[in-house]
Formats: sequence, C-alpha cells, structure tokens
Amino acid sequence: MTVVRADIAASADIAEGSARDFSVGEGDWPLKGVVLRFEGKLYAWVNSCPHAGHALNLSPDDFFTPDGSYIRCMSHGAQFEPDTGVCVAGPCPGQKLTGLECEEAGGRIIVTAPDTMRGLKLFGV
Repeated sequence: MTVVRADIAASADIAEGSARDFSVGEGDWPLKGVVLRFEGKLYAWVNSCPHAGHALNLSPDDFFTPDGSYIRCMSHGAQFEPDTGVCVAGPCPGQKLTGLECEEAGGRIIVTAPDTMRGLKLFGV
C-alpha cells in the first residue's frame, strides 16, 4: 500500500453543504472516498460504512441527509456527524468513519490517502 497526495477537485467545486466522491489508485481495490464541506471546514472520509462495509452513497455525490446535518449511509440508514465521523443513529451507534487528511492549496482540494482499500479494516470496529 502506497500513500499518495491526490488532487480531488477545485476548492470552488465543493460548496458549503456539498460532497464529492472520489477514487485514489487503480486496479481491483482503489480507495473510495468522500470529501465534503460542513460549517465552513473541509473533511474527507473513506467511503465505507463501519456497519457493513458498504459505500455510503448510491448516487454520485449524494451523502447528506435532506436537512444537510448528517452524512447518511443509503444502505441501512446510519447517520454520521460530518465533522467527527461518529455514528449517531442507525445500526452502528458510536462507530466511526475512517478519516483522511485533506487540505486546500492553490485553490485545489488535496487528500492524502492510501492508494488501495485492500488491507484496511473498515467495518465492525
């Protein structure tokens, strides 16, 4: 597994209350992630619910509850705080999304992440 710095999007492309899914790496097990802007700050998470390992979204860039206050898992309805990744409702209360380092530099959003999901323990923790 190699850790890479990936250019995800222009800063202006991720407005307040919006999210973008992304992929880092190639082959059978690229890392799938989500970057979002919540209360003026940028956050990045591995796109995997700790309950069962499913992707959080079913449609591209669709991660927030209708009121924009939580990240939701579309498979089983878990809801996560966007700033901490902690599950507050659904089948995995108290469990957390796996965080990724992210920053804005030169008008771009950069995420530091492994280039594969292989070997990551992402659910049942």
